[in-house]
Order: sequence, then C-alpha cells, then structure tokens
Amino acid sequence: MFASLAPVRARAQDDNNQPEKHGRKYKAPPDTSHIEVTVIKGFNKKPIANAAVVFHPTKDGIDEGHLEMKTDPDGKAVIDVIPTGSSLRIQVIADGFSTFADDYVVKEASRKILITMVRPRAQVSTYIDNNGKPAELQPGIQQPVRPKLDSSGHPITPATGSSAGSGSPSGSGSQTSGSPTSGTKPQQ
Repeated sequence: MFASLAPVRARAQDDNNQPEKHGRKYKAPPDTSHIEVTVIKGFNKKPIANAAVVFHPTKDGIDEGHLEMKTDPDGKAVIDVIPTGSSLRIQVIADGFSTFADDYVVKEASRKILITMVRPRAQVSTYIDNNGKPAELQPGIQQPVRPKLDSSGHPITPATGSSAGSGSPSGSGSQTSGSPTSGTKPQQ
C-alpha cells in the first residue's frame, strides 16, 4: 500500500535525451524526374489528343511497374513519379497510327521527349523489299474476306494449273453417270 502512495515523477516528451525506438527506420523516397512527352502526327506535326502513353520504368534491374495515361488536347503527357537514374520504356498507342515504343535512360531531373507517330506501313519481310511501302489495308474497321459460295452453299475454290476451264478436279471433262459433284466423296 505504501508503494502506491509514493510520488511518481511524470515524464515529459523531451525529458529523455535518447530517442525512442519505434520499429522500422524511415527511408526517404527516391528522387524522381519530371518527364513531359509530346505526341505529334508525322505528316503535319499537329498534336494527337487521347493517345495512350505507357511508362514502364526499371531501376537496377528491378521492375518498377507500369503507368498509363492519356495525352491532353495539346498532345502532352506529364508525369513526376519516375525514379531518376532508371531506364524507361515508353509506348504510345493512338488510333490510325503505328504503335511506337522506345527505351530512354532518365538521368536528369527534367526531360522533354518528342514522339512523332507515323501511319501504318506494310509488314517487313525478309524475302521482299518493303522499304517505305504503305500498308495494303486502309485504317478503320476491316471487313473479313469471305469465300464466295455456289448455288449449293459450297465454297468456290479457284482452279489451278491446266484444269482451269474443265470444271472437274481431275482435269477430264467427263464424269460417269451416278458420280457425285465435285468436292464430295463417291458412294460405295
């Protein structure tokens, strides 16, 4: 009972010279860079609004995730959370233009990047010289190529070789009586 009546000294926050331990040590966030990406059309240099700009940073071989944003009416996308010193892959996707992707190393605190979008081109082939040729397909919604059907509903296939005008697959113009039409199996 005497222990509870003993005077207890109240401790203020600043009385103790040693800092208290409270779990994890505070770690400041890394320095970040201000990056401004401007997306323009290649043929008339006008800005592209609502183009999707994907930022994919990696620092010291560690993937930092990815961020996507749309360009404003001036064709600009501004971001301030990319760590300084990281390598950055920027991908731009816009309707009616080929997808753009390139890698950058962000060493400075502020960087402006100009991206010029081009119209789709024909796919590059190792067998044919396609340099500078436009795409065969026009931009927009493409209708699928549907085969033409004959009167019975079977697809018409173009004939090849010397039997082009004969009408039968074997090339001989005659058929025996009771044999089915071209494209079906004979009955046994």
